[in-house]
Amino acid sequence: MPRNHDSTASRISRAVWVNDTHSGLNRTAVSRVLEPRTAEAVARAVRQSRSEGRPLAVAGGRHAMGGQQFLSGGALLDMRRLSRVRSFDEARGLLEVEAGIQWPDVIRAYLSRPGGMHSPWGIRQKQTGADRLTIGGAVAANIHGRGLTAPPFIGDLESLEIVTAEGEVVRCSRQQQPELFRHVVGGYGLFGVVTAATLRLTARQQVERSVELCEIEGLIDRLRERIAAGALYGDFQFATDPTNTNFLRTGILSYYLPTGDVKPIPPRQRRLSQADWNRLIELAHRDKTRAFEEFSDFYLATSGQRYWSDTHQLNLYLESYHAALDQRLGGDTHGGEMITELYVPRDRLSAFMDDVRRDLLRHPADVIYGTIRLIEKDTESALPWAREPYACVIFNLHVDHQAAAIADAAGAFVRLIDHAIAHQGSYFLTYHRFARPDQVFACHPGLRRWLTTKHRIDPYQTFQSDWYQHLLRLTGKEAA
Repeated sequence: MPRNHDSTASRISRAVWVNDTHSGLNRTAVSRVLEPRTAEAVARAVRQSRSEGRPLAVAGGRHAMGGQQFLSGGALLDMRRLSRVRSFDEARGLLEVEAGIQWPDVIRAYLSRPGGMHSPWGIRQKQTGADRLTIGGAVAANIHGRGLTAPPFIGDLESLEIVTAEGEVVRCSRQQQPELFRHVVGGYGLFGVVTAATLRLTARQQVERSVELCEIEGLIDRLRERIAAGALYGDFQFATDPTNTNFLRTGILSYYLPTGDVKPIPPRQRRLSQADWNRLIELAHRDKTRAFEEFSDFYLATSGQRYWSDTHQLNLYLESYHAALDQRLGGDTHGGEMITELYVPRDRLSAFMDDVRRDLLRHPADVIYGTIRLIEKDTESALPWAREPYACVIFNLHVDHQAAAIADAAGAFVRLIDHAIAHQGSYFLTYHRFARPDQVFACHPGLRRWLTTKHRIDPYQTFQSDWYQHLLRLTGKEAA
């Protein structure tokens, strides 16, 4: 007889191994996996976990890389089956979706309605690089995209539905339980389980991509000019071959200006195919100069193309791509890519990148690709990573799945953080667990207060993760 998912907490699988999607470096044994389909099923799972004294972690698309989404030996709430669209207020542009829904289905929710292709509403931002990421994960990490004038994701949220540590289903917003709201957003799954989010959509419009080859020196001034001209989105992909003089100096700048009108978008516009993507990622490992040249040629050829402001943010990403890539590369070990994101005041970007270039020439690391974006200050969340209007610098490093290679990568990530600190900058907390204690607290000065609030809101420490337990060890505390 089929199970009634609404009468049981979840489907349960015992003693399973899980891993993150991108780096493959977080293989974790969990006691069971729970797959709730309703908010009440989540609440029952939380109450059961609390009564048994067994903490749990919360996962969505499993792209987090620093242990935020898994708890060794603990239960795992896999939220991907909680994925319905609940309501759409078309007059106000408010879309309520459940936490396990992924970005393509969010966009489909309004475009599939009658007349939806002419919808006045669209998402403001999503993570770049991959699409099968859940809204709950976006809330937990307080993500950002390639918007040139946008704060993090908290600015796109009207309200949340949360299951608290007591196992109660509550609503929170800026007006209703505001403390819970500002701690859950950017709370890395530690202050409650997000079961639904009401998104603030923005005006959906056509934009035109402009692409140019330029230098990091002068990049911020160029972006300021483009923002003044009305550009909504943009980023800069920099060259990564340390044997080339353009290493961390030259890059491809793309930005998107509103067209002010709507025209049919040609169906045969240039875009990366799956074969193109595979070729470029392989070249990024084998021949970085050629990879940059081919990528630059492709992007420059797309200058002038039209897109919609929401769907242009969707990306081709092949999950588990590295297994096939390892075979093509012919190595004797598995590998993957790890990400770090550094933040520096915009006027310090060029000097910061000069320091990083010198460091990576002295201490080589395998930079597969890197991107520079902008972020506005976050004035709302309890532990903001965007404490200033920063330039965001993302490094994606190849790491072989061997102890020595992981140790080398850890050293590179630590040095990158040191360079950010030297330029009054910071780093994103949960991409890895390599940062030294002094780096953690220098970059996130509100962290101890945030942890104190965590113990007050969740006194039984129901919501935990390997990253959280690592954080407690850094502070000399223990989970209750």
